[in-house]
Amino acid sequence: MEGEGKEAADEMSFEEAMKRLETIAEMLGEGKLSLEDSLKIFEEGMGLCKFCNKALDEAEYKVEKLMEKESGEIGVEEFKEEE
Repeated sequence: MEGEGKEAADEMSFEEAMKRLETIAEMLGEGKLSLEDSLKIFEEGMGLCKFCNKALDEAEYKVEKLMEKESGEIGVEEFKEEE
């Protein structure tokens, strides 16, 4: 299952990923899963969380760049992820 959360997240919209994260949180909160299943679903959730954080960072960057335009032109620069 390693890496599956990231691959699945890459094919989801932000809203779909958030909904899946909510489902995962509920499933983990119920405490009915085995340890192995809990770890697998937790790993998926971490991948989705990373995907959502990246999407939010990109959106924030674009908004900041739009607000910085002094000439009144609307344009967006590509997001450059810091490593």
